[in-house]
Amino acid sequence: MTVTVVGAGVVGLTTAAVLLDRGWPVRVIAAELLDETTSAVAGAIWGPYRAGPPEAVDRWSAASLPVFEALAGQPATGVRISAGREVSPAPAEAPALRRGLPGWRPCEPAELPPGMVVGWWFRAPVMDMPGYLGHLLDRVTAAGGRVERGTVDSLDAPDLDGVVVNCAGMGARALAGDAGLTPVRGQHVVVRNPGLTDFYIQDPGDSADFVVVFPHGGHVVLGGTAVVGAADRAPDPATAEAIVERCARVFPELRGAPVLRHLVGLRPARPTVRVEAERLPSGRWCVHNYGHGGAGVTLSWGCAEEVASIVAELSR
Repeated sequence: MTVTVVGAGVVGLTTAAVLLDRGWPVRVIAAELLDETTSAVAGAIWGPYRAGPPEAVDRWSAASLPVFEALAGQPATGVRISAGREVSPAPAEAPALRRGLPGWRPCEPAELPPGMVVGWWFRAPVMDMPGYLGHLLDRVTAAGGRVERGTVDSLDAPDLDGVVVNCAGMGARALAGDAGLTPVRGQHVVVRNPGLTDFYIQDPGDSADFVVVFPHGGHVVLGGTAVVGAADRAPDPATAEAIVERCARVFPELRGAPVLRHLVGLRPARPTVRVEAERLPSGRWCVHNYGHGGAGVTLSWGCAEEVASIVAELSR
């Protein structure tokens, strides 16, 4: 039985890779590939962000972590283990998942930027997303998966083969008729790296503006924004200027760094990530895997394994 995966962001390609590993013939069809996807805009680091429900998110995150750790030991995957800080302007406790990471320790007062009252160091997998997506695509095609550019107007379309897996991100709003799926607009700025090596994450609280710094060799991804309900994918110059200024307050060497690229993506957010099977009107099965918000990379392998288990159950 062929499985058709709709969507080729990090969730779709990871799901395809796991299904192929389990022996299923896989066809991936997507309107956007690689740098065109929202996944390419991510920073990115392992760690849940704006996704639920908490218990399932923790389970999927924990399942993904050892996969990323293994990938970090392989060349040309776009994944590596990096050290960095997460800080907060308000009293807070480190999430349990953070405390289990290597190198975890509280920040000393001198290690906290002005205005921050608590923080912690740790080492975690970070992903240079263009390279990582390229690795996933190569893995899928090398295993015999077919990847096609195309538009899917219905999950029940007769030209889709076998079980359909819906990894369409924001496209699932129309495909699945899910009005609860909301875009959360994210904008990042990529600048030439002035010599930074450690990542930096600042808890934004309730603000739509935050500070993240992810060095990737010769470039640094600076963020960012999380504007709920905004769906414009054109970079906003004023927003970009504000992002660089916020990051430069923490790392002054970023001020004046040449801008290499502007990135905008729409995080597909809903109250809970949807991973479940649905019988379509034709009688075909669809397995949904969308609504990961800002945690698509972190949850990708755990959710993909759950999808593969559901597909196996449906085939019995």
